[in-house]
Amino acid sequence: MLDLESLKTLKISELNQIAQELGIQGTSGMKKQELIFKILEEQTAQEGLIFSEGVLEVLPDGYGFLRSPKFNYLPGPDDIYVSPSQIKRFDLRTGDTVSGQIRPPKDNERFFALLRVEAVNFESPEKKREITLFDNLTPIYPIERINLETNPKEYTLRIMNLLTPIGKGQRGLIVSPPRAGKTVILQKIANAITTNHPEIILIVLLIDERPEEVTDMERSVKAEVISSTFDEPPERHVQVADMVLEKAKRLVEYKKDVVILLDSITRLARAHNTVVPHSGKILSGGVDSNALHRPKRFFGAARNIEEGGSLTIIATALVETGSRMDEVIFEEFKGTGNMEIVLDRRLADRRIFPAIDINRSGTRKEELLLSKKELARVWILRKLLNEMNPIEAMEFLLDKMRNTRNNEEFLDSMSS
Repeated sequence: MLDLESLKTLKISELNQIAQELGIQGTSGMKKQELIFKILEEQTAQEGLIFSEGVLEVLPDGYGFLRSPKFNYLPGPDDIYVSPSQIKRFDLRTGDTVSGQIRPPKDNERFFALLRVEAVNFESPEKKREITLFDNLTPIYPIERINLETNPKEYTLRIMNLLTPIGKGQRGLIVSPPRAGKTVILQKIANAITTNHPEIILIVLLIDERPEEVTDMERSVKAEVISSTFDEPPERHVQVADMVLEKAKRLVEYKKDVVILLDSITRLARAHNTVVPHSGKILSGGVDSNALHRPKRFFGAARNIEEGGSLTIIATALVETGSRMDEVIFEEFKGTGNMEIVLDRRLADRRIFPAIDINRSGTRKEELLLSKKELARVWILRKLLNEMNPIEAMEFLLDKMRNTRNNEEFLDSMSS
């Protein structure tokens, strides 16, 4: 049986070769999705059944399509049609990851269609009936720390693990001026999660970023990287973010731990400001009063769930960009998170990395994430660092950490 998802991972040159072997003509001018569609059509005519998987988007008319993460959930010719009867029968909602057998389009049809549902969110379709809706689950404070320590020389992660710990269900904000190293910090967090916590489903969401930055992220992180680059319309940014959030919510309903790393919430809010119907009430900086409701709903979805599962969102917020709008957006999000990392341009200019302002960064309810011994030492350390400016504090911390192999050793060296 053929697998549509494995075709999507192939390069265009490899797909062209398969097309030639199947005798498909005129492939040179085709886009990747059109080429996959033609290959599938030809192979099904020869061999029969195909297997596929995708994330469901239910449209207002009641039917839906399985979109592919490989194409950032963009509508395309290789999307799979899901009928209203299947959606009702299995109680499917937008964001459900559906796997099953598909058939090629008939004479007057344009899309492949789902024949049989084999799995929903990687579990049996029957389990869907026992699921509690995300909004009905009980949110609680994060109580299980995500361990970020990997390499003794990864001082960024060691400092964060101690002074700004991230728990499962954290709602964190990385506040950063331009060129202060926010993207590098996100990459390091992503790699630490994939190394130390294989049970966590990790999604990196890049909104309004440069295309080369997307490629760099895809190559340096072993996770699902979803992007909408700056040359895409704002409507596209909004649609991608909504699909990622709905997918994460459905997985949390199945008691899975999900982490979304968003770069950046400022650009997402800007996109919503362009798309939202104008209310006539404009805040300073040109922000519509209704524009920030949906980005706040996105960020506010992060929570630890009492019944099991968690959704962690770590988002970057831009400051000192020279834009009044960005400042207004940041002010609206300030205080909504329960973990904040503030990056300082002065440290970055002196090439001191991580450029974290220790005294302005921290996690709420950190006592739930740190052991009693760690907590006592961290409080002593913070008292000491509080008397220094950000540059002195970071240099002091890096100097002490270089002599130790891990944080436990570092804390023990403090007592001596």
